[in-house]
Amino acid sequence: MDISPNFQPGQIVSLDYGNRNLYTEVVQVVTSRGLCWVRPLLLANFTHELPLITDLRDASDLLWPVNLFRPALDTEVISLLSQLLPKEPKADTDTVAQQQLNQFIHQLWQASQDGKEL
Repeated sequence: MDISPNFQPGQIVSLDYGNRNLYTEVVQVVTSRGLCWVRPLLLANFTHELPLITDLRDASDLLWPVNLFRPALDTEVISLLSQLLPKEPKADTDTVAQQQLNQFIHQLWQASQDGKEL
């Protein structure tokens, strides 16, 4: 029996790998393809006592396998979102944040292809 998560648009979900969690907002679930269209919010690195937060609200949307996401708990997300500064218009994208997102996605994808537990 194939049980897919029942995510709703606007719901916050997480991709977890190692000590890092990518928190995203669901835009749409593409059930026919088993994909989830998400909008990145932040990347939290839990290697320190206080998590290091990278603001990804200006990053590109992702299409990712829906079965790799988990619903994020309100109690974990509220404290992280409260650490983000108010969003201000930017002339260009934050390349450091984009590089961190790309690195996380690359490592997660590589681990899933190698059959490693996520």
